[in-house]
Amino acid sequence: MAESTSITTLRLKNKIAIVTGGASGIGEATARLFAEEGARMVVIADVQDKLGKEVAASIGGERCSYFHCDVAEEDEVQSLVQSTVKAYGQLDIMFSNAGIGSLSKQRVAELDMSQLDKLFTVNVRGMAACVKHAARAMVEGRVRGSIVCSGSVVGSHGSPTGSDYVMSKHAVLGLMRSASMQLAEHGIRVNCVSPNGLATPLTCKLIGVNEEEAREVFRNYARLKGVVLTPKEVANAVLFLVSDDSAFVTGLDLVVDGGFSPGH
Repeated sequence: MAESTSITTLRLKNKIAIVTGGASGIGEATARLFAEEGARMVVIADVQDKLGKEVAASIGGERCSYFHCDVAEEDEVQSLVQSTVKAYGQLDIMFSNAGIGSLSKQRVAELDMSQLDKLFTVNVRGMAACVKHAARAMVEGRVRGSIVCSGSVVGSHGSPTGSDYVMSKHAVLGLMRSASMQLAEHGIRVNCVSPNGLATPLTCKLIGVNEEEAREVFRNYARLKGVVLTPKEVANAVLFLVSDDSAFVTGLDLVVDGGFSPGH
């Protein structure tokens, strides 16, 4: 009897991907996973130059590169996408992940408009620029690509505080849903991944604790016991959305929250 051979299929073989906010946290975990799954090139885009270059080097220069990009500046996003297409021939995947968090206690009646503008410049305007220019590159290159936006569980719910951040994440869902309808005729899929709170360098800095302490803070946010949400768990969800495993999925907000949302 012939000995059976187990063959692992690389889900992103030969794909060209951009990961914004890829120097740390969810973006870093996703960039690493994309490379492991066979992507020909993963372009990490971030404003954390030293960290981004270190991550790219650790993944390997033949598989990952770094590009300085502030998503709040549309010309930088355009340059990112155009440079990627020029260097590697096409763009198959855009994970629009760059964003900023907030611990604001803002209520609607006392909104600080300057703080709201700062959040919207990155979380909404920057997200829109990434989707816009990725879509253009995919349409022009006749690539049946995949775009995934980073959302949040608060994008589907109201909140007693933090109105500016909640509003920005609601806007991401509106962008994703509209883009998914408009780009479907080109075979381009647009989805969103929306995690619950989790320990990342950004959230640790925001709440002023280390990673282990942050995990304890966020552990009680989920009803699903025995599992702690990590950047790798979110990266796995993104991988599903950009791979052929979800070839008929578009316009989806994939919530990764351990059962938090159903009770809200």
